[in-house]
Amino acid sequence: MESRPITSYRAFWPYYLGEHTRPATRMVHCFGTSVAIIIVVLAGLFGEPWLLLAALLCGYGFAWLSHVLIERNRPATFKYPLWSLIGDFHMCGLIWLGRMDDELQRLGG
Repeated sequence: MESRPITSYRAFWPYYLGEHTRPATRMVHCFGTSVAIIIVVLAGLFGEPWLLLAALLCGYGFAWLSHVLIERNRPATFKYPLWSLIGDFHMCGLIWLGRMDDELQRLGG
């Protein structure tokens, strides 16, 4: 846990990855985010705004469950909501591109 508040995304990113040390946590996050993106697209295509709530529940639900059941820590979302959302897309992007291991290596993990 950090002692001082984080004041930049550049400083937040290593902290965020430190809260997602288990590969299963990262994969569950990415799954939930992927499904949430699909639901948002469907909401737009079919004009069903209630699906946006389903997307939020899916995206955050999978992420939070992964922290409780796999990582056994408190989601960074509670302390840094915007940066956590950005971090989730950043992490998922790296996973989708097959570059997550490179990023962990770069940061010394």
